Amino acid sequence: MKRIGILTAGGDTPALNATIFGAVERANALGVEVVGIQRGYAGLLDPRVPHAILNPLYTTIPELDPCRGGTLIGSSRTYVDRKTHEQLEIAKKNLKALNIDGLICIGGDGTINGMQPIVEFLPCVLAPKTIDNDLGLNYIDEPSEWNSPQEGNSSRWMEQRMRGSDQVRLEDIINYATPGYATAVFVVAQCLERIRTTAESHRRIAIVEVMGRLSGYIALGSAYGQPDLILIPEVPINLELLEAQLRHIYELQHHAVIVVGEGLREADGTPLGSRRASTDPAGNIMLEGAAASLKDLLARRLGSDLFEQPRSFESPDSALFTRKIGHTQRGGRPILFDRFYAAQLGGKAVELLAAGESNSIATLQYEPKHGFSLSSVSANKLRDRWGEIHPREVHPSMYDVERMRPSSLGMDYLKPIFTNAIGWDDMEFIRSGIFSPGNLTSRYQSVTTDLQKRIRFL
Repeated sequence: MKRIGILTAGGDTPALNATIFGAVERANALGVEVVGIQRGYAGLLDPRVPHAILNPLYTTIPELDPCRGGTLIGSSRTYVDRKTHEQLEIAKKNLKALNIDGLICIGGDGTINGMQPIVEFLPCVLAPKTIDNDLGLNYIDEPSEWNSPQEGNSSRWMEQRMRGSDQVRLEDIINYATPGYATAVFVVAQCLERIRTTAESHRRIAIVEVMGRLSGYIALGSAYGQPDLILIPEVPINLELLEAQLRHIYELQHHAVIVVGEGLREADGTPLGSRRASTDPAGNIMLEGAAASLKDLLARRLGSDLFEQPRSFESPDSALFTRKIGHTQRGGRPILFDRFYAAQLGGKAVELLAAGESNSIATLQYEPKHGFSLSSVSANKLRDRWGEIHPREVHPSMYDVERMRPSSLGMDYLKPIFTNAIGWDDMEFIRSGIFSPGNLTSRYQSVTTDLQKRIRFL
């Protein structure tokens, strides 16, 4: 294999450039040329195929900085449609014209699906990324537990069909953590720390919405920001229990902070947030307003009596407020854990191609005795009997339903990721970079401007 292509697809994460960097560095060592295809599958389907050589003379270009967030080569939510013969022919023709021997796709489940038509005529592997941490399995035979789509069961955990016990072992998890997740939790924890002081000072209840459509991993990790209660999409909301917990906390400390995953569900399994008629480019129904909907529900249940003494002379209506951290979770400099393991997974993807693998996913594994290691799994292992790839959910044993907090196992899961996840250089960057006097005199220097000088076309 002499020349490989690499692309990033789907939503951006902080660790994409680190993954590309790791892939290019490993390719340098193997004497393989790397072509960065611009804007993911959209660039692949473009008749001119904008692309850049990322390692001329087997030397990584200086624009590729693993400490920079986003993706140097751009991304899009365009995917190759297996049913569209014209698209397949264009992709095949363009890859052949570029003399590509193998392709690395960096992304999540949508990227895997977009990769499948290409696998039929070219070796392809996936380097994982997603801040939601939902690409993988709690154990290898998990996909077989999904009910058929006709049965209408929105969650595999409704019947608690576990293998002999309700516990999952950390060493059984396939793809323990995805690049981007640690940085997203870092951002959330910082935001919670700052929101806490406002809620505390004004005797208010803050409801903070974090990303995680169907998987509550970011919400689970937000425990590092010390919220009082955490609500995840996997567990339908119990309003009676939530109200009782919240009243107790507020009477004790005269404020509270609640974290909710954006996919939080009502008791009947429907999303708590309002639904729009439209869908996003990946075909998912767009959800919004989980925090706002919860605020309305709690305001009606709590009434005004709870706030009369702590917030005298102030309107009870202002006692609850919401904040959405939003796309801030996706951006900025990746912290050490993400940078390091993203680069490792990028390198592993190159090795998989070099070894003749195809339709495989580079994975990060963990064993309590030996720590983290690299491995791989066939993409088809993630599919259920009907060919669907489902987002990995937070396993029930990782979440304490009564306390609305991570369980003991949930804490054991989080510790290997976040203990020492921040490097000294992360702190030095904050100290010296944010308030650099040079920031006052010059505009932001986009790496895209420099890369444009390297772009080639067919």
